[in-house]
Amino acid sequence: MPELPEVEIVKQSLEKNVQYKRILKVIVSNRNLRFGLKKNFEQNLENKKILNISRKAKYIILELSGNTFLVVHFGMSGTLHIIKKKKNKRTNLSFYHSPTIPLKHNHIEILFSNFKIVYNDPRRFGFFKYFKFKSNLDFYLSKNGLDPLDKKFNFKYIKDKLKNRNKNIKNILLDQKIISGIGNIYSSEILFYCNIKPQKKGKYIKNEEVNKLLKYSRFVLNKAITKGGSSIRNFKDTKGETGSYQNVFKVYDKENILCPNKCSFKIKKINISNRSTFYCENCQK
Repeated sequence: MPELPEVEIVKQSLEKNVQYKRILKVIVSNRNLRFGLKKNFEQNLENKKILNISRKAKYIILELSGNTFLVVHFGMSGTLHIIKKKKNKRTNLSFYHSPTIPLKHNHIEILFSNFKIVYNDPRRFGFFKYFKFKSNLDFYLSKNGLDPLDKKFNFKYIKDKLKNRNKNIKNILLDQKIISGIGNIYSSEILFYCNIKPQKKGKYIKNEEVNKLLKYSRFVLNKAITKGGSSIRNFKDTKGETGSYQNVFKVYDKENILCPNKCSFKIKKINISNRSTFYCENCQK
């Protein structure tokens, strides 16, 4: 599943390719995504101009003419592909990359004047949601916690969310209703930088550790964005370039490899809520 940095890369790719473009036609092959597409989905989008593209956590938000909005979420396996007519060129805009698109999993095509965007999703956990009013969009997004790159994400916010919580810090970081955008990969990385063991309960996190969570959540996510995301499964951007953050992972997928802090301990792998979790039991307390 793509996490915040990979979704940000897709957002930047869309800005370069579709912002200020007009949607000419929408073709839906399968309406049964996580949330079924309504019968008027195509008509709501056709002839609309894309005025702005933004991201909140793992959501991409397209602002359309007529003060309407389209929200895209990739779920587990959703991908966007841009196909240019003249060059017959296909570029994957999403987290998982494949040189070919399995046609049976192409569910939505959005056509522009000289190219089209194809949404492909084998597991169909992704979704598209159309909003006629910004107030409805804001209400929908308000159900999620703050994005770690949001200015309002600060010491007080984190401290308040950790107060009296028996949940472990790893699961708190993954809880999209508390902090929105962090997934399994970056949670392990953030906790290593913070020297906090993933099993530690939220209510026991000290003030100095809250400051570390604030600092390193932003540090890790921003660094991943600058490196084009993590190409665990050959993620490529619109230039065909792979992300490279996986090359600087400290602990994720490093089981039995010596701790990068050179403490003589090896990285340990455990399961927390059926999620692979990597940490150094010496450095993280």
